Amino acid sequence: MASGHAAMAEGHADLCFLAGSGPREGSAYDLYLGRTLRHATVVRGDEGVDVYHAESLDVAAGIRQPLTAHVAQRAELRLLEPAFMTIRQAMGTTKERCPRTTQFLSELVTELVASGFVAEALRHSGQDPTLTAPTAV
Repeated sequence: MASGHAAMAEGHADLCFLAGSGPREGSAYDLYLGRTLRHATVVRGDEGVDVYHAESLDVAAGIRQPLTAHVAQRAELRLLEPAFMTIRQAMGTTKERCPRTTQFLSELVTELVASGFVAEALRHSGQDPTLTAPTAV
């Protein structure tokens, strides 16, 4: 059998588990793996790493920061590179919004990032605050 990462990328993993706080059915990870994996079963649970270990699953997939922290505490695990997907967050609104509204939204996001609000929200949720997008120039 191919390595875990290659097996996932090629759709040949025996089992794939979505780790973390259990991505919701229909989430970006769930949709991607559902379209990509051909010879695997996606197993979901409330606490991903608990079910991953309890059921002795072959591969775990999920948000990098929680998986990195978990792997750092367990010498028998390794994080595979490169990431199998990246989700770039964005904000949008309807085309009918007036230019002042879109300008306000853009300025609000810039202010929330520049003030450190977004970094603090990431830190508070256990995420890496350096994931914050750069402010608009």
